[in-house]
Amino acid sequence: MARTTDERLDYLMEQLEKGTQNIFESGRYAEYLAVMSKFHHYSFRNTILIFLQNPNASHVAGFHAWKKDFSRSVKAGEHGIQILAPCPKRKWMDHDKIDPATGLPVKDENGNTMQERTIITIPRYRVVTVFDVSQTEGKELPSLGVAELYGDVPNYQCIYDRLVAFSPVPVSIEPIAQSGAKGYFSDREQRIVLRSGMSEVQTVKTLMHEIAHAVLHNAERLQETGKKTRGQKEVEAESVAYVVCRHFGIDVSDYSFGYVAGWSRSKELRELHEALNTIRKTAAEIIDAAAVPTREHERKQKIYSH
Repeated sequence: MARTTDERLDYLMEQLEKGTQNIFESGRYAEYLAVMSKFHHYSFRNTILIFLQNPNASHVAGFHAWKKDFSRSVKAGEHGIQILAPCPKRKWMDHDKIDPATGLPVKDENGNTMQERTIITIPRYRVVTVFDVSQTEGKELPSLGVAELYGDVPNYQCIYDRLVAFSPVPVSIEPIAQSGAKGYFSDREQRIVLRSGMSEVQTVKTLMHEIAHAVLHNAERLQETGKKTRGQKEVEAESVAYVVCRHFGIDVSDYSFGYVAGWSRSKELRELHEALNTIRKTAAEIIDAAAVPTREHERKQKIYSH
């Protein structure tokens, strides 16, 4: 007996939860976290320095750290990224001895203020060099899922056109300088950009992901629903993309399960459960739009056919 649309959505939502949970419980996720934990979390100042020198940097570490912790070597001729590392200086300093009970200086038998010596730390920094993973070679870093989707989509142009017509902002396909980025939604520019040269499967999935961002995470919507972490936004958008893709017979399980798990921690996973109704509702809207042409799309088709 064929499933209704609601039954298919419920089934796909269940598969999403189970698939993501399996990754959390597998050795793959533990290995991934173990390696990622070795990368330092840099200060805001160093994050800016890294971006200014290499906007495409994703994972950075020192020359020796790459070899010792990750079994990778910096490629010959690579120029490193200069950042600041704490190098505090410690020194002895004489100062008045203070009574902790009264907060007043302690006097000796002659009425003179007593002195004591303590070590103080003076903040100092030195310049150190780090390298991005793209500047190294050797043992592959563990990943979750697959990095890219390949393959064709039945009725690709029709589905793509209908998704573009449904999108609340214009969509364009163009080169993207940011390494690894497959697309983005810009609330400031009010547009979605997809990376050129991707497969039909990756293009459709990325478009669905970015449309979910445009629908759920624009400034006006977030004023109503409250601020969300970047992890929450990515989990919601990818969950919507997974459900819609699977509805149309496009299998992105390996990609989406790993993507959701990569962005999730215990807090975000709980928030995923809380957001299931929003994900389901948004996925249903996109499915309806992709399945039935909008009036605007039909109007454009008539114009193009003449």
